[in-house]
Amino acid sequence: MTQRPRTDVFRPEIRRFAFELPARTESVSRARRLAEERLVLWGCDPEIRDTVTLIVSELVTNAVVHTASRHVVCELREGQEQLRIAVRDEGGVGDPLIRDCGEEERGRGLVLVDGLCSAWGAERTGHGTARVVWAELAHGMGDSC
Repeated sequence: MTQRPRTDVFRPEIRRFAFELPARTESVSRARRLAEERLVLWGCDPEIRDTVTLIVSELVTNAVVHTASRHVVCELREGQEQLRIAVRDEGGVGDPLIRDCGEEERGRGLVLVDGLCSAWGAERTGHGTARVVWAELAHGMGDSC
C-alpha cells in the first residue's frame, strides 16, 4: 500500500524570536533594538515595527521597574493571523528606587499597549510570582509582516 501525503492538513508558518536581557533600565533600549532588527529581517513595514518596538519598550520597562527580576525574556511570534509580543519576568516586588519617573508618568505604559494592540493580558507562569505579559497585533491593524 502506498502512502499519499495528506493535503487536508494546513500548518501556518510561524516565525519566532526570543532573547533574554538583564532586568536593568538600560536593557529597555536594547530590547527595542533587538525587536526592530528582527522585524526588519522578517520584512515588516515601518509602521508595524514602530508599534511593536513601542509595545516591547513598555512591557520590558514594566518588568524592570515593577518586579525584582534579575532577567527578562522577550519573545516575538508572528503567525498567520497575528503577531504576539510576550515578556516574561521573575516576579517579586520591585525596588521603587530603580526608576522614579514621578506620579504623573506612572500607569501610562499599559494604557498605551491597550490602545495599540488587539488583545493583551498577563498570566502567572506557575513558577512562584513570575508572570508573562503579552500583547497581540492582528494582521490588518496597520501594515503587517
